Amino acid sequence: MKLIIGADHAGYELKEKLKPWLSEAGHEVVDVGAYVLDAEDDYPDFVKPLVEEVLKSEEIMGIFCAKSGQGEAIMANRHKGIRAIVYYSPNIEIATLGREHNNSNVLCVGSGLLNEDDAKQAIEKWLSTPFDSASRHARRLAKIDK
Repeated sequence: MKLIIGADHAGYELKEKLKPWLSEAGHEVVDVGAYVLDAEDDYPDFVKPLVEEVLKSEEIMGIFCAKSGQGEAIMANRHKGIRAIVYYSPNIEIATLGREHNNSNVLCVGSGLLNEDDAKQAIEKWLSTPFDSASRHARRLAKIDK
């Protein structure tokens, strides 16, 4: 799968650890920045190119690393066709439900609120969980898209 990955300063370290891990798992990983650790950077500068890439195909998904992931998901969800969820808890069901019920295509990881292993476990679960397109969830997403 093609994965677009990005981060601001708060998620930079995790992003750099995730890139080789995702590549080793067989994913094509495209990094949209930040390319250096800069405490003064702003997440909108990196969320925008991530969203633009994800919108190119339904076969592309995005992962954004930040302190909480909240602002990044808010920004991403302003774009039609983006369904961003936030993960900052070791409760793996959040990642599962975000895919199964909401067909999320962007995962905003709260790097400042969980450890690397929890983030990796959530990403694995998120990537491996299919959307339940034959259910009431598809009907609900269609209403959102109207």
